[in-house]
Amino acid sequence: MPYRKEKLPEILKQLAAEFVGIESSGASLVTITGTDISDNQRNVKILFTVLPEDKEKVVGEFLNRKRSDFLAFIEKKARIGRMPHIEFTLDIGEKNRQRIDFLLKSE
Repeated sequence: MPYRKEKLPEILKQLAAEFVGIESSGASLVTITGTDISDNQRNVKILFTVLPEDKEKVVGEFLNRKRSDFLAFIEKKARIGRMPHIEFTLDIGEKNRQRIDFLLKSE
């Protein structure tokens, strides 16, 4: 069980990045920044950022609409056992970090 808890987030992050690369139209740059897995491993939030920022809502809706396709993609590419509930979420922490970096550099 501990091995699964350590490896599952990284596997899902890599697969999500590959899936987004295949499915995205190229109108915006989508980066998978991480995963947040619940303690019971039944819920996973896949965190992403988007450039340009005005496309964030559209990309979030697109990714969550494609969730079932992503689950099928996972089943083809990896053997992870029980499939968790997956949700794509904008990475607010990364966005805030980038803003802080920008403010520090502009001083």
